[in-house]
Amino acid sequence: HSNSGFTLIDLMMVIIIVAVLMAIALPAYQNQVLRGHRAAAKGEMLEIANRQQQYLLANRSYTANAADIAYTPPADVSVRYDFSISTSSTSGVPFFEITAQPKGNQVKDGADPLKLNSEGLKEPADKWAR
Repeated sequence: HSNSGFTLIDLMMVIIIVAVLMAIALPAYQNQVLRGHRAAAKGEMLEIANRQQQYLLANRSYTANAADIAYTPPADVSVRYDFSISTSSTSGVPFFEITAQPKGNQVKDGADPLKLNSEGLKEPADKWAR
């Protein structure tokens, strides 16, 4: 008479196949999560730049104080990035630069900070391109 059901070898083959799929899929998923968090930080930097332009129209200068432009980063972004604003004025031309320094697990995406300035220069270019 025949037994129906799974053998130990059948079960081991399924476990091996699942393990291989997880080994391939998990790093790709983690990379996409990091890129998603970077996209959120870039969006916040663009929001800060927009508020800086509004502040410039009202005050004829930029501000290094986020409170002056009524900006507080959302908690889910501030957990992964530290934002800072620096300002200067060369020959009467105001200038600002926004920096987003990754922290915690986000450093796996790259330790170099994201930068955006009043002239529209975005660094590092490869992180802004994708």
